[in-house]
Amino acid sequence: MEAYLDNAATTRVFPEVRDIMLQVMEKDFGNPSSRHTKGIEAEGYVTKAVQQIAGTLKCQPKEIILTSGGTESNNMALIGTALANQRAGKHVITTRIEHASIHEPFGRLEQMGYEAQYLPVDHNGHIDLDQLREAVRPDTILVSVMYVNNEVGAVMPVEEIGKLVHEKSPKALFHVDAIQAFGKYRIYPKKLGIDLLSVSSHKIHGPKGVGFLYINEKVRVQPQILGGGQQNGMRSGTDNVPGIAGLGVAAEMVYTDFDKKIQHLYDLKERMAEGLSKLGDITINGMPLREGAPHIMSVTFHGVRSEVLLHTLEEFGVYISAGSACSSHKRKPSATLTAMGLSRADVEST
Repeated sequence: MEAYLDNAATTRVFPEVRDIMLQVMEKDFGNPSSRHTKGIEAEGYVTKAVQQIAGTLKCQPKEIILTSGGTESNNMALIGTALANQRAGKHVITTRIEHASIHEPFGRLEQMGYEAQYLPVDHNGHIDLDQLREAVRPDTILVSVMYVNNEVGAVMPVEEIGKLVHEKSPKALFHVDAIQAFGKYRIYPKKLGIDLLSVSSHKIHGPKGVGFLYINEKVRVQPQILGGGQQNGMRSGTDNVPGIAGLGVAAEMVYTDFDKKIQHLYDLKERMAEGLSKLGDITINGMPLREGAPHIMSVTFHGVRSEVLLHTLEEFGVYISAGSACSSHKRKPSATLTAMGLSRADVEST
């Protein structure tokens, strides 16, 4: 028996996702840029997937740009938006607990002459809205905040942030990394004041190597991948039709029976917390269980190094994660846990 407890890193595809991908790869394998029947059939899968995605966000299909995943979506959102709007200012804001695919592009923007400001968080992983209000300036062009933190499940008040940003600086744009939030929360960008939104397929039982970026139709973004002019010139390259078709199905399915599934996740989370608490000498980090994300729990096992625990549990077929899957190989202390005030010893035992 195996117990896979690492779905925040990646998920197994739904059977329906696998089936449509096989259909596209084996039968409807045309290039969607080709004008013959095979190409038009392939293009139909792309069109349908975009419509499925747009339906979950209550936005227009033209506001969806298909990408290779969350990292590309974040890079396009940050660098593409900053370059397209640099005449309005060069001040950009994010937090200290963002994913590497946010922090690294911010570092690149700093190298290009932009001024980046990194907001601290409290012990729950929340930013201070008053600090954000003070940080936003007339030359602020972009604020980027993750909806759900991938390590501790902290949930940011994105609607309040969006309102604050647009009231303080109407020309500033609000980007949300929703890679851990899509499929766990109903997200309607226009209602929440979100201008750009990043999502990755493999977090929602879709295939790896595909994702999307929502861009409000009024937002200017400079394309970062140039070539044949696909997706109205916003992201050139032959479309990954099998992956895109799978993403469309996953996006639709993850919101089917939504409330029931989320309740089930919270029930599992509480059961896990109850069982772990009986072990003694553990701390559950972040927000109260029902206030944090339904699918992520961060636990410090005091005095036990996380890597030792990871490999010990692995011998019993139990799979857990020690930090972000995208940066765990770098062997650096978690920036998220450090920003939340955990000691070095506790960070290494989480």
